[in-house]
Amino acid sequence: MADQPLHLLTIVTQRKLGDAVLDAALEAGATGATFFYAQGTGVRQKLGILGMFIESEKQVVFVVTDPAHADAVLAAVTKAGRLEEPGMGFAYVQEVIKAVGFYSGKK
Repeated sequence: MADQPLHLLTIVTQRKLGDAVLDAALEAGATGATFFYAQGTGVRQKLGILGMFIESEKQVVFVVTDPAHADAVLAAVTKAGRLEEPGMGFAYVQEVIKAVGFYSGKK
């Protein structure tokens, strides 16, 4: 079990930007990521005519990292996924209470 504090970043992004988000997370200090494909709904309908330009296909990315890298990873994926633009996705950070099998890259 991991004795160090950890953070979980969950990133939901447009599927077409998923690879850029993964690359940005790794370049910012994440040691790995898990992702899957999903479909979103809600924002497209609320934006009316502008919602037609929002793709429903999403990529969801999980990144577990130490707190020292969490802000840098969040900033990098926000930029790569254009998350500050309406309808492009979102990200959030949670504290991890317990973890097993996390590899920090240190021996």
